[in-house]
Amino acid sequence: MTFPDGTRALSDVSFDVDRGEFVTIVGPSGCGKSTLLKIASGLLNATAGEIAVDRDRIGYVFQDATLLPWRTVRRNVELLAELHGIDKAERATLAQTAIDLVGLQGFENHFPRSLSGGMKMRASLARTLTLKPPVFLFDEPFGAVDEITRERLNEETLRLFEQEKFAGLFITHSISEAVFLSTKVYVMSARPGRLVASFDVPFDYPRRPDIRFDARFAELCGQVSLALRGAHS
Repeated sequence: MTFPDGTRALSDVSFDVDRGEFVTIVGPSGCGKSTLLKIASGLLNATAGEIAVDRDRIGYVFQDATLLPWRTVRRNVELLAELHGIDKAERATLAQTAIDLVGLQGFENHFPRSLSGGMKMRASLARTLTLKPPVFLFDEPFGAVDEITRERLNEETLRLFEQEKFAGLFITHSISEAVFLSTKVYVMSARPGRLVASFDVPFDYPRRPDIRFDARFAELCGQVSLALRGAHS
């Protein structure tokens, strides 16, 4: 990907993500991670190469929850189904199922201003889940919340992945988040972004929260960190 001003954002990036795989990309700031996600979603067109993505029902979770402040949680969660022309009764059922999945029962009639940061991101996840997307793209969705909330949202995302078996592509700066969630972790170089290392994550699903304290988990995080340090140079 080369932008009109001549900036080369990505160079020779090649990989695939199948349904039931959760792939995470880590890399230095400005290396093209979010650009890559926008290309995958169709928001940007690559200037060279080929991309094949099932975009019929693609899920995209942004860095910000992007909730509409004048809509309740329920009405926010119904939004995508509404835009896809799903009738009122069915989208109400889909929304409630998604709200239950992310643990927001009892908050259906609350407005975004009364929700914590973590609850807003849960609502954002629920909104995307209503379409049952086979492809789920995550653009650093939990970077703005505190560490404990982030860990809980990681566990929630993992539970959803285990249940729905979507193809997940996740962008993050957090190495532990990447290892905890993923089947595979890629490390991207400084701009123009290239994939310079890959790590298969050997832990089975479902993953318990305390796996973060396992020596093998720490060792793999260390290996990813070492590769990331090299990617900065």
